[in-house]
Amino acid sequence: MTSFKPTKIQTYPRLGEKVTQDTLYWKNYKTPVQIKEFGAITKIDVSPLPPYNYAITASTRIHIYGRYSQEPVKNFSRFKDTAYCGTYRCDGQLLVAGSEDASVRLFDVSGRVALRQFSGHTKAVHVTDFTSDRYRILSGSDDYTCRLWDIPNSEELISYREHTDYVRCGTTSKLNPDLFITGSYDHTVKVFDARTERGVMTMDHGQPVESVLLFPSEGLLVSAGGRYLKVWDMLKGGQQLVSLKNHHKTVTCLCLSSSGQRLLSGSLDRHVKVYSTTTYKVVHSFDYASSILSVALAPDDEAVIVGMTNGVLSVKHKKHPEESVPAAGKRRRPAYRFLVKGKNYVPKQDDLLVSKPVKAHLRKYDKQLKSFQVSKALDTVLETRIRVKSPEVTVAVMQELNRRGTLRNALAGREEKSLSLLLSFLIRHVVDPRFAPVLVNVAEIVLDIYVRVVGQSAVIDRQVVKLQELIEKEIDYQEELVEVLGMMDTLFATMTVRKEAAAPDRASAALEPVGQRDQLEAA
Repeated sequence: MTSFKPTKIQTYPRLGEKVTQDTLYWKNYKTPVQIKEFGAITKIDVSPLPPYNYAITASTRIHIYGRYSQEPVKNFSRFKDTAYCGTYRCDGQLLVAGSEDASVRLFDVSGRVALRQFSGHTKAVHVTDFTSDRYRILSGSDDYTCRLWDIPNSEELISYREHTDYVRCGTTSKLNPDLFITGSYDHTVKVFDARTERGVMTMDHGQPVESVLLFPSEGLLVSAGGRYLKVWDMLKGGQQLVSLKNHHKTVTCLCLSSSGQRLLSGSLDRHVKVYSTTTYKVVHSFDYASSILSVALAPDDEAVIVGMTNGVLSVKHKKHPEESVPAAGKRRRPAYRFLVKGKNYVPKQDDLLVSKPVKAHLRKYDKQLKSFQVSKALDTVLETRIRVKSPEVTVAVMQELNRRGTLRNALAGREEKSLSLLLSFLIRHVVDPRFAPVLVNVAEIVLDIYVRVVGQSAVIDRQVVKLQELIEKEIDYQEELVEVLGMMDTLFATMTVRKEAAAPDRASAALEPVGQRDQLEAA
């Protein structure tokens, strides 16, 4: 009895990812460590001094984690409401944070109770930072104001009310203690000088501004809001240099690499993109499980730390060369050549060969085809894990059903949900050159079977119209390509005729001196 032959899945060449130095660099990280926090992680700030602990602001707490710890080594939980923007001072000794209760709190990293509490804002404070002289604090609030506070005297120094909407991001200059920058939901980025009573520069981002970042030289400023990243030249009065649109949803956070040559942006589309700061092109991308609210890099890019809306903190540590060296005394696994030993042995003429029957393990759809359950086999290959990741398997089963003459039976008698899945698969792959010969036939049979039910379901009607438009557009493309091929054939034919005509001319030119010499000799 002939055994059942499994469905032959045709393999197609896949274009590999272009491997660059950035690809190798940013893929050289370990599997991420995931830590669950109490709420959405809105801010991550790494201490500027060893041991480079990082402060995580989430819900009503600020947790401080060690470089490799998975449990907080310190926490500040004396907030009555949601905490925002926990930020280290440049000496790593103090930490400042805003709150939903409109107050600004200053903490000593070695203590627990707030050293200072600054009151004056009337709404939630989302922005806090230290000036470079270490004795003043910047704050920005939903009451449209940004303020400077004096730490020793716990007094407000100056207040600016030039924004017309929430102030949600800001940063201070590391070179000039009097300069600071704020971004607002009124679509503007403003530069302030504490020695003046009004802002000194305004830039229109065009979208609610979610994050601002100064380059180390402070000649360039990056603003993020909506789907856009914009780079501004501070030395030319805030002139826009570049506008980038590489995310699919709102960009929420920015970060620079330790060298300053790579810019990282996190977005609600669950991606962190890495840009080159010379070409402003995306050189790498990280994918995460949830929308991203905050991103930070440890010194020397030792770790990529990402905070998400679902309260998960993801920490990827860089691999080190010594980690790949096997530890001394550790038992090694058998080498590959040991496992395949004897696989290629060829029996001699006098040897008695005892063959061991190899049991064939069939896939689920092959088992259903073997038992003639054609509809169930088609349903199996239309499951998400197969039709999305391995469409060639779905097409191969359809081709096998067509070869058996049972494709029409498998396609018939479907409900709205299963028919919608089938049509969505056709819409996605019918114009793919690899699958078109099979799927065009499938599309014809589907339309022939279900033409009587058109008009009974709005979902099916939309998909049928979309499939029709897609095929018509593809036909137009093919007609244009045929015209282009005709033009190219004409050009090639013309070039061939010219070459053939040029060859005899060269031959006659070569023979002409010989003829003249013969005439001279005869005379």
